[in-house]
Amino acid sequence: MSKTLAVGLGVVALVLVVGISIVSWAIGFNNECIRQEKGIEAQYKQNQNKYDNMVKAIREVAQIPEMYADDLKKVFTAAIQGRYGQDGAKATWQWIQEQNPQVDSSIYKQVQQVIESGRREFEADQKGLIDKKRVYETYIMQFPASTLAGMMGFPRIDLAKFDIVTSAETDKAFQTKQADPIQIRPKAPVAAVKQ
Repeated sequence: MSKTLAVGLGVVALVLVVGISIVSWAIGFNNECIRQEKGIEAQYKQNQNKYDNMVKAIREVAQIPEMYADDLKKVFTAAIQGRYGQDGAKATWQWIQEQNPQVDSSIYKQVQQVIESGRREFEADQKGLIDKKRVYETYIMQFPASTLAGMMGFPRIDLAKFDIVTSAETDKAFQTKQADPIQIRPKAPVAAVKQ
């Protein structure tokens, strides 16, 4: 075999190896981008699922105090009418030690616990979505992947569609760069001081 033919075959083999490597890298890059985009979409669906379940659980548990209040009202009404008749007591002084049903505050604690645990789980899912988007955006923006991403049309999903859920108060705070203290109860009007 002549030296020229050997060099030519070596060059062809090198081009084939480089070409196969580039094609393999492009296929791997494409598949990884698709995998990450599907992961972002799946995490977003999980966030919707978690939020929906949290809201339903809160609504279901929150009905308990309303049902409890209705039941207590019936018990109180029946107890009072049983003791004093339909029109209630007419006596000025009743020296009777009454035993009235007590309101159980544990129901409200249960509602609070459902809200708190739901919020923590939802926050974890939100963090997962933020992290998946960060990993993907970093992956397609780094060179040389950024060039290939542009040629292959990545990202193929609208990443802005997969932002986390926030509140109007949070949006306002980040726009104005100011956050007011959280007001648990409305401020009572200040009474005029007598002089």
